[in-house]
Amino acid sequence: MPIPPIVHASLPYQDRLQERDLAAVDLAVIHCTELPDLATSREYGERIHYPSGTGNSGHFYIDRDGSVQQWVSVDRIAHHVRGHNERAIGIELVNTGRWPHWLDAGHQAMDEPYTAGQIASLVALLVHLRDTMPALRLIAGHEDLDTGEVQARDDPARLVRRKRDPGPLFPWDEVLSAVPLQRIP
Repeated sequence: MPIPPIVHASLPYQDRLQERDLAAVDLAVIHCTELPDLATSREYGERIHYPSGTGNSGHFYIDRDGSVQQWVSVDRIAHHVRGHNERAIGIELVNTGRWPHWLDAGHQAMDEPYTAGQIASLVALLVHLRDTMPALRLIAGHEDLDTGEVQARDDPARLVRRKRDPGPLFPWDEVLSAVPLQRIP
């Protein structure tokens, strides 16, 4: 399976992200942007959140048409999932998710399907990463790793999941049957 063309579009702060040994990277984490489009995702990715002058982003972004951008080099630690960044590659799929009311109890449905182009590019990217990063053997959704709950913004008496991506419409069976990675239970 050929790797999809990757547009390298490094974030302005990439060189301030901590370097890492690729032999320590054993996990791919699948996310959805929960934003309306790639341009808005980029705007969020460029925002500075930490004293180090860095922000939150994945390594790769796959747009609805299947095009792939790399915002952070795989030998750098991107901030995309609490507690697992040092060992993980973050792959973001452009999808609205719960946008724009992520934490409202009345807006938890994730009803935008992923496109065939996105899934084909994701599978090809994962196969390529597995072929070039021998320690990579695991895969998880963001929702598998960040299971925290917070008060709902529209109803503080209710709790909602902080992260639900890639969500119920992500085709796990299709992806797992096509890539040599094991899903973290």
